[in-house]
Order: sequence, then structure tokens, then C-alpha cells
Amino acid sequence: MKSENRSGHPRKEHSVPRTGKCIAMIDSHYMAWLLKQESEEDNESINRQALIPALSQALKTAGLAVDIQRVYWYTDKEEDQYLNDQIIRLVPPDQVEGSDALLQLMSGDLKRLAENKACDHLLIASDDERILGLVDDAQLRGIGVHLLADESARHMDQLASADPDWCRLLAHADRRIFLQSAGIRDLTHTVKAANTAPAAPAAPLDPETMRIKLLEVVNGWWADEPQDIQDDLRDELLNNQGIPQEVDRHLLLRVRKVLERPLSFPEKKMLREMVRNTVLGISQDSVAIAPPTEPALPA
Repeated sequence: MKSENRSGHPRKEHSVPRTGKCIAMIDSHYMAWLLKQESEEDNESINRQALIPALSQALKTAGLAVDIQRVYWYTDKEEDQYLNDQIIRLVPPDQVEGSDALLQLMSGDLKRLAENKACDHLLIASDDERILGLVDDAQLRGIGVHLLADESARHMDQLASADPDWCRLLAHADRRIFLQSAGIRDLTHTVKAANTAPAAPAAPLDPETMRIKLLEVVNGWWADEPQDIQDDLRDELLNNQGIPQEVDRHLLLRVRKVLERPLSFPEKKMLREMVRNTVLGISQDSVAIAPPTEPALPA
């Protein structure tokens, strides 16, 4: 007979953190883009002394109490920071076209690390969906693969329509990792003169002014593109829903410099729609930011 007074087992609110050895693989271009999305600082250099602590805290917040054994730093620029447990993987600028050479080097390392089962976890900072097959192979060998992401990855349902390729790669990660505010601050920290007054925050723009500003940036970018690049991009967009990640990153940075702040998710969505319309020759009249009826979600 069931006892009505018997108490049930207490529910476990949090899973036990996963442990093990971790190797981080960081695309320097992606990391620079990520920090510019999340920080008010406008720095070209990254304070890599803070890199391992920042990554460790981000992993810990995601329930991964892992030990970062080593960082591979992929770059095509000469480095002047030579730090313990950080290996610089330099792609000579004149070797081959930059992004593909960096991808090839990272992909080769990812393949060998997985084949040798060199660690329990991999933390990857890259948004190139071409590594998806290698990520899958590492996971099938028992390695946890985690991807460093920006705030847009907290809203995967929205990201699926805005950037399906990036969403597909993120969806394949064991866990999506987000830098914490203290880590972002440490990675972007620079010493400033004591008498330098902080810049005043940029005044918010009304929706129509914002639309005009974004359109100016998009039109300026499109006018600068060579005809063969325009033709290739037009063909690509005819067969894909999103826009190429390198184009997206480039335009987000251009807009950030104009507005002196990152875009909200609705503004990013409008920018991407403007890019598609411009490339495909569609009228921009219907592109606008709808007045929010509730606080906008972070992008």
C-alpha cells in the first residue's frame, strides 16, 4: 500500500560539473570580432595574458570544471606576446589567401587532436561551418566539443532564420560557451591616460534615422565591391537564405564604427535584410524596424 506521507526523493537542481583536460583552439580574427560585439573598447590587440583565465571562467559558468592544458592561437599577424601554454600558429600572409590558410591549419590540428584523443574537451573559437565534419568526428571519438559564441547564440530560434549556417554549427556543439563580462574587460583592457575623459554614450536614433544610417553603410560597401565579387555574391544569395559570415562580420563592424555601439538583434536583422535586398536588386522600401512592444532581446 502506498504511503501518503512518504516524502519523495529531493530533485537535483544542478548536474555535476564535467571535468577533464581541455585544449582551446582560437581563431584570432573571430575572437577579435567577438570581443568587439561584446565590449565598448575599440582595440585591435587582445590581452592574451587574460585569455586562459577568461576561457576557464566561461567554461566553468557552463558547467565545465575543466583544466585548460594549452591554447592554440591561429593568426596571420606577427605576435609580440609569448606566453606559457599558448602556442602561436602563424599563417604567413603571403602563403595563400588568409582565411582559407588559417582554416586549413586549424582543421589539420583539430583532426590530429581528435585522432590521438589528446584531450577530453575541445573549446573552439571559430564560426566557419566548414569545420562541422571535424567537430562531428571528434565527438564520435568521445571528445566534448564546445563552441565560443556571441550573445545571439542564446536565442537559437531567432538565429536559425537570421544566420542558418552559424546556427547549424552552434547546434552541433556539446555546449555553447559565453565570455563573462569580467573576462571581456580583461581581454580588451588597455592603459589610458588618467586625464582622458570617458566618451559620452551615443544618443539613440529613431527608427527612420537608423534605417537611413544602415542603408548608407550598405550602399557604401556595395559600391566598393568589384563587379566579379558582386556577381559571385548575387549567385550565392540566390541559393542561400542567410548572408556569408565574412560579409556579416565586415558590415557589423562598419556599422559599429558609425554608430559607436553594437546593434540590437532587430537592427542586425534589418541590416541583413538590407544586404540581401541590395545584392539581389530588391527595393528597400519595406525594410524597417518595427517599434518594440517589449524590451528587445540581446543579440
